[in-house]
Amino acid sequence: MLGIVPSSSLLRFFGLALSGIALAGCASLAPPPAPASDPSAPIAQRVQALMPTNFLLIGEQHDAAEHQRIEREVVEALAAKGQLAALALEMAELGNDTRGLPPDATEAQVRTALRWNDAGWPWKTYGPVVMAAVKSGVLVLGANLPRARMKDAMEDVSLDAQLSPAALKAQREAVRDGHCNALPESQIGPMTRIQIARDRAMAQALIQVKSAGKTVVLVSGAGHSPRVVGVPQHLPTDMEVRVVRLVAGDAPQEDKASPAVYDAVWLTPALPPKDYCAEFKANRPPPAPTK
Repeated sequence: MLGIVPSSSLLRFFGLALSGIALAGCASLAPPPAPASDPSAPIAQRVQALMPTNFLLIGEQHDAAEHQRIEREVVEALAAKGQLAALALEMAELGNDTRGLPPDATEAQVRTALRWNDAGWPWKTYGPVVMAAVKSGVLVLGANLPRARMKDAMEDVSLDAQLSPAALKAQREAVRDGHCNALPESQIGPMTRIQIARDRAMAQALIQVKSAGKTVVLVSGAGHSPRVVGVPQHLPTDMEVRVVRLVAGDAPQEDKASPAVYDAVWLTPALPPKDYCAEFKANRPPPAPTK
């Protein structure tokens, strides 16, 4: 996650801020066939239009139930053709996986294996996606940076050099915007480093389970998926990667014209309007008294 603001709002910012950033260092960018973005095509057909690829990144809006339904369809479509190497998740920490579990494993067994945090990521939301992979005999693994490593990441200034100056500036602005401009300026750099460290952890997870002739799928928030600041920045340039952005409502015009950031943008019905920042600020603890 970038912050409290959902991905649909953050990626409007990314579409504008990243439009001029050079793509040097990204994984291979060969354009996919047009059917990948055909809204009338079934999900299985759109997925096949993106093949072959080593990695398929799906950037969702976490509170859009239609996005998790699409993710389940993607998993089922690739698994049915024997193309799915593994399913990696932002919603579970790196180091946890379903290795050794049989296809008929129970949901309780899977949740235990992944050390699932239901408070942060409701199982009723993501369970169907996960179990679609498990029932197909496909490995599911956590890809997010473990919470225990976040403090070190905040202080690791070497992470700043993982992005170009322009991309780092865009990422910092996204962190600021994603926290409703409520973070003290002193926290912007450290919080940005956590975001970069998360992207690196997810990339490492994908590389670990890469399989020739098959595709590893990563499900994450849309803030982790843009080519020029997200997970693709940390993947080897000789590996193929495709990025799909899921949008609840209409895609911002700048995103429709940004194939260098996404290979495809798939639209789903808009969600009811919600003031995420008002909710965030109302629930924030009061500042500590000054001495």
